[in-house]
Amino acid sequence: MSSKRDYYDVLGASKDASAAELKKAYRKLAIKYHPDKNPDDQEAEEKFKELGEAYEALSDEDKRAAYDRYGHAAFENGGAGGGGFGGGGGFHDASDIFSQVFGGAFGGGGGGGGFEDLFGGGRRRRNPSGRQPGSDLRYDLEITLEEAASGIQKELEIEKLEACSTCNSSGSKSGSGRKSCSTCGGQGVVTRQHGIFVQQSECPACHGAGQTISDPCPDCSGEGRKNETTRIKINIPAGVNDGTRLRSSGNGDAGLRGGQPGDLYVFLHVARHDIFKREENDLFCEVPLPFVTAALGGELEVPTLDGKSSIKIPAGTQGGTTFRLRNRGIKDLRSGAKGDLHVEAQVEVPTKLNSEQKEKLKEFSDSIGAKNNPMQESFVEKAKRFFGS
Repeated sequence: MSSKRDYYDVLGASKDASAAELKKAYRKLAIKYHPDKNPDDQEAEEKFKELGEAYEALSDEDKRAAYDRYGHAAFENGGAGGGGFGGGGGFHDASDIFSQVFGGAFGGGGGGGGFEDLFGGGRRRRNPSGRQPGSDLRYDLEITLEEAASGIQKELEIEKLEACSTCNSSGSKSGSGRKSCSTCGGQGVVTRQHGIFVQQSECPACHGAGQTISDPCPDCSGEGRKNETTRIKINIPAGVNDGTRLRSSGNGDAGLRGGQPGDLYVFLHVARHDIFKREENDLFCEVPLPFVTAALGGELEVPTLDGKSSIKIPAGTQGGTTFRLRNRGIKDLRSGAKGDLHVEAQVEVPTKLNSEQKEKLKEFSDSIGAKNNPMQESFVEKAKRFFGS
């Protein structure tokens, strides 16, 4: 009796699994047990080979039909019933199966995007010029609410890698001093072998270029770029909010040896305002309302981002009443429509009264009675009902 495990069990799939389900099961386990992900792990390597054998048999309709009927005997001694698929050498190498499924290649063959892409990093294609794009940069900028509302141009001072003017970004003092990389032999990649598996990665000496600089520029040490402090102007449109990200194309680090520069990303942080709070495009503020104005009515001067404005206060205005000033908020970044300003009146009660003022207020209170305090009257009635009196 064969000691091999059932192929369906190997893949963790049911016997009625579709071709797509079998492939999905194989992909998941093949990545898990791939020798490149499990270096020097003999058990993982054996499981990887077992997976390849199982998937090759079950992914072929004829082989699967024979296996379902005869089991492992279908592939032993010429196959059961004389219609087998060859002896033990009838299966391909496990790496070939993996390459077919993932569209990659072992040992540096074609097909692009080999197993290295699955385990992080990916294989870089050789770049004969040695050029590499520069990194993107981040800059955090704090602005005021007024600046966010109106828009403004800011000048930023940042330290970043700029193209070397001495060698014109080539990295070479003469402009043409290049030689074949001795580490990778001009291939741009280095090769490592784990048993039957071969892995390729970018050459650390030439960064995939296959060439090195024979006469490095003294100013940039052969990189074609160097650190410099730079001033960059950036336009901040009206309506930006806290956390808005602006992109300044080409103002990141210069590329290696003339490579394309990265971008600069400016993250805006709107400082807290002493008066206004912002919610989307609307502004909110609290304004003290004199006791007499609240009782008799009148006008109240309120601040806005555009200057001062006045609102009419009806007689008998209660504390907490909110007044809305249309189109006095923040301009929408996309539509251009303005939000509103919401002013909450906070009735201010005098705190320092002399004896004469206190007496007059007492006379005033006695003269108006409870009928002129509707909120108090309503609360008293509710309290009576609550206490059942």
